[in-house]
Amino acid sequence: MSTTPSARPPAKTRAHISQELDQSRRNGPLRQIQIPPCPELLSRLRTAMAQAEPDLNEIARIAASDVAMSATLLRMANSPLHRDPQAQPCTTVGQAMTRLGLRETAALMTGFLLRNSMPVNNPHLARFWERSTKRAIACAFIARQLPGLSPDLAHTYGLFCHVGMPVLLQSVRGYGATMVEAAARIDRPFIATENANHRSDHAVVGALLIRAWDMAPELMSAIRLHHDFESLGDAAIEPEVHTLVAAGLVAEHLMRRHEALPEDMDWAANRDAALAWLHIDMGEVEAWDEQLRPLLDEA
Repeated sequence: MSTTPSARPPAKTRAHISQELDQSRRNGPLRQIQIPPCPELLSRLRTAMAQAEPDLNEIARIAASDVAMSATLLRMANSPLHRDPQAQPCTTVGQAMTRLGLRETAALMTGFLLRNSMPVNNPHLARFWERSTKRAIACAFIARQLPGLSPDLAHTYGLFCHVGMPVLLQSVRGYGATMVEAAARIDRPFIATENANHRSDHAVVGALLIRAWDMAPELMSAIRLHHDFESLGDAAIEPEVHTLVAAGLVAEHLMRRHEALPEDMDWAANRDAALAWLHIDMGEVEAWDEQLRPLLDEA
């Protein structure tokens, strides 16, 4: 029997999500969650990038303040993806920034700072940040193919999409075992197992971190809803949120294809809805797969 529109649960609008987080924080399962503070350098980077004319000197100072971050920028700038075979290799942060461009520089720095603020030394999250980086690259690539979606916002969404997992792993006893169980089960979605065991899930916790770090509200909503595909297309939710969620599902599918993994449950069940929202078809997804592979190889 089909569900009538009147029988649908209320849409998780931005206000509803904030209320949900407040309630869970006060007297629900999120009381014990420890949200790490936003790294100071990341706050400075976001402030510099938020200006009408980004402060290039400040961004260069932030990049140069950490030797490992500088090395990351230089390595990427000198990679085959960016280096002209006839050009000399970059030897300074400034040269690397010029070759990479401001937006890619900021994206690489954001990923570096996030990864180092939340080290994941646990077998349950092996390759977590590597896969987050790939997801971010795939989301930004897809955004460049779509009208109206910011590649910067899409990159950040891909990077932070599953950030609730390491937070839960560090805060909740038994979450590692839950991850193993959730990955193994084929009878229900990953977050259903999280909620059954802990009365919360990584989508909720990820949204909590985004709000605590005072990041874009549409980012908070999209991360909260990135497994709630029944909400896709709901008129009460901002269109940009739907586009991020749908693009993220396509990005996850392309990333899994790159890794020779089978289709996951979310893609199998919600592919048609996501493609319809984005106004694309599988032919375009196949073309994107070919174009994206070199970028994911580099990541």
